[in-house]
Amino acid sequence: MAAPAEESAEPAGREPRLRDTPEDICFEATANAIALHPARPLLAAGDVDGDVYLYSYSCTEGENRQLWSSGHHLKSCRDVAFSQDGQKLFTVSKDKAIHILTVEEGRLETRFPRAHSSALNCVLPIDANVFATGDDNGALKVWDLRKGDAILEAREQEEYISAMTVDGNGKLLLTASGDGTLGVFNVKRRRFELLSEPQNGDLTSVALLKRGKKVACGSSEGTIYLFNWDGFGAASDRFALRAESIDCMVPITDSIVCVGSLDGVIRAVNVLPNRVLGCVGQHLGEPIEQLALAPGGQLLASCAHDQKVKFWDVSELAGLVVDDYRKKKKKGGPLRALSRKAVGSGEDFFADLRDEAEPEAAPGSDSDSDGGD
Repeated sequence: MAAPAEESAEPAGREPRLRDTPEDICFEATANAIALHPARPLLAAGDVDGDVYLYSYSCTEGENRQLWSSGHHLKSCRDVAFSQDGQKLFTVSKDKAIHILTVEEGRLETRFPRAHSSALNCVLPIDANVFATGDDNGALKVWDLRKGDAILEAREQEEYISAMTVDGNGKLLLTASGDGTLGVFNVKRRRFELLSEPQNGDLTSVALLKRGKKVACGSSEGTIYLFNWDGFGAASDRFALRAESIDCMVPITDSIVCVGSLDGVIRAVNVLPNRVLGCVGQHLGEPIEQLALAPGGQLLASCAHDQKVKFWDVSELAGLVVDDYRKKKKKGGPLRALSRKAVGSGEDFFADLRDEAEPEAAPGSDSDSDGGD
């Protein structure tokens, strides 16, 4: 069972303290996956023991609450996702099963026990009835709840499907894979479209930016690869963060993403012009597993190997102005702190976080302009 967030002992009659962000939520096992509800202050988490939890979170001290837990998965829960209406929670596991739970009660409503032939890795709701799953062996399935079965099955990628996203019309589904490729599938026509050239390292994440005209993929080697929407075959640009890796990514604005890395640091990155803006937060020395953005875009949640979910204030990122002109930066300077909690706890946390000022750009790339997008 997960432990609720620690509550501070308040003297009788004293008003509970309001915080900038909710308190940490602590678990007894590492949380692999988190998701934030599309409308309410609810957080779902799946851990390495296969347990799934739902919490309510609050900026009032002592008000985080565990609402329910579910132990139906037999092995590690790899991903969780809320339905678009927020009434259902999708979970997938190493046990090859898909579970759909009611958000209100945590009741198991639908179960696909042997959904794939390999361990499942990710799940993505596409609309009210259709969702997609990817597994460790590169297989993708698109499911229709009305039919109770898969309507598209494909295995075009050779390694695990790490992440997926879909365009605003729910037509084109993009899959990032450990074989370094980006896959494109047409959900409406139920067919495979194309595969990108392999990039260096595993592709670990995928996000739509620039009003859907750009696709960003994070890699295990610490590089963001950019693709034009009409040019999935080859990357149009690459941007090396000089981070050990990029393990997860979430868009904050149309141009800014937050990325989590093996070093435990959450970096804010502007895309076109390409800049590392600074550090949003950190799990000291613990690899980041997943990031999730709350509705309204002001609160970011992260889970890591320290068995905690932490919350970060990202409200100021939308107001940052990034100049096309790349200023010379002082070598060896610290990574800029972008939130109050991004400064460690009295330790010289930034001593080894050297300024990532000069990103590597592909020859002929459009690193310093957004190409009119």
